[in-house]
Amino acid sequence: MAIDIKVPQLPESVADATVATWHVKPGDKVSRDQNLVDIETDKVVLEVVAEADGVIGEIIAEEGTTVGAEEVIGKLEKGDGAAAKSDAKADTKSDSKSTSKDEAKASSDSGEKLEVKVPQLPESVSDATIAAWHVKAGDAVKRDQNLVDIETDKVVLEVVAPADGVLLEIKHDDGATVGAEDVIGIVAAGASKGRSGDSQATTDSSANDSSEDSDVAGPAVRRLLAEHGLKASDVKGTGKNGRVTKEDVEKHVKEGANKAASASTDKASAAAQASSGDRDQKRVPMTRLRKRIAERLLDAKNSTAMLTTFNEINMKPIMDLRKKYKDVFEERHDTRLGFMGFYVKAVTEALKRFPEVNASIDGDDVVYHNFFDISIAVSTPRGLVTPVLRDTDRLGLADIEKGIKALAIKGRDGKLTLDEMQGGNFTITNGGVFGSLLSTPILNPPQSAILGMHKIQERPMVVDGKIEILPMMYLALSYDHRIIDGKESVGFLVTVKELLEDPQRLILDV
Repeated sequence: MAIDIKVPQLPESVADATVATWHVKPGDKVSRDQNLVDIETDKVVLEVVAEADGVIGEIIAEEGTTVGAEEVIGKLEKGDGAAAKSDAKADTKSDSKSTSKDEAKASSDSGEKLEVKVPQLPESVSDATIAAWHVKAGDAVKRDQNLVDIETDKVVLEVVAPADGVLLEIKHDDGATVGAEDVIGIVAAGASKGRSGDSQATTDSSANDSSEDSDVAGPAVRRLLAEHGLKASDVKGTGKNGRVTKEDVEKHVKEGANKAASASTDKASAAAQASSGDRDQKRVPMTRLRKRIAERLLDAKNSTAMLTTFNEINMKPIMDLRKKYKDVFEERHDTRLGFMGFYVKAVTEALKRFPEVNASIDGDDVVYHNFFDISIAVSTPRGLVTPVLRDTDRLGLADIEKGIKALAIKGRDGKLTLDEMQGGNFTITNGGVFGSLLSTPILNPPQSAILGMHKIQERPMVVDGKIEILPMMYLALSYDHRIIDGKESVGFLVTVKELLEDPQRLILDV
């Protein structure tokens, strides 16, 4: 019995997703609840698990494919019948291959010239880019061998050879912009038969290499391998079942493991590179998350009247309080007493006093939120994300610290859920952990304000007519001037400052 492997439900704000990584291949035995594939959205990576024990029968959507909610991306053959089904499928594939060979032979005998075309593109995609040719003019090719990768803003497409033969001409080089059905090359069917045995051996070797690469690496990884003149067999794969990942390729290149291969390449190119002081470049496609971050940041700059106001805080009272009670706090609550708990408490109280800051614009309306969900900016290997700490007005310091720690760990491991990423009325970002002294944070739409915390640094300050050395920190509040006036923004920031400089008020709620 075949079970559909489907994309999970996506929220209304997410139109589609991308198949990031398959951890299994057709024929693999799997156990119930085993992670089969990672699905990447703009905000989070979702895991799709096996519904039952069985064997992977078919992978319908390869890595890099754009998919929608509930879309079938593979088949799982359940129970004892899986092996028989797998054998039947193998027979079908064998028959199919035999038919393909006959067709290819007929095409080869004809010696006709066949066009290599860009595949059909979805309606929302107007054009594409030639990412990488894997062959050059004059090379012998095998039917269904990957000739070139075509990159759209959503996915990398492979264009394969229509028949055995020789690639006569490349009409569009790497980097060219092309449209659907554009002719990008010409293959002479059967021309390889007139070539020498060495040429035929080269063709077979090339086809085998391409096939091996397809087995252990996805399209994006194969393109990265091609950029560095590598094959999948050159790189040690650390993925599931030895699959090669982008990180494996980048590590291989960084360690210089490809020096031997590079030494045998064109000497003139090597000399030019040496004379220019190794001024090479590497082009890597942006992930969907990075693209989404770029879109949202640009949208925030273009669609809001953003302004930033500043203040500074004497952090000595909080630092003294933390130093006095941090050990007892950690022993009792099993979590460290950091600064973020105080920041969140102060912001929550300030939002209560200035409802305009806890509001957002929806069309021609202003929506005032009577709840307090704070987005916390978290740096992850995939980029900056802002998971949400909900109902902060009901949380104590220990609850806030535990919540932030849990979100940070999930962000680091790529385990944040869609629910944890959605919503939020206000954002706190702490560039101080990276050493930032001052910044102008960008709004996180549809929110109307964001607070930037920075590095705590000792500075000379005048206190009661005397100069003292105090641990000071700059605050930066960026806000949407369409909804928040200067009086409210400055009042909000001063309230945060006063609460943090007298932390007992946060604890006593006064």
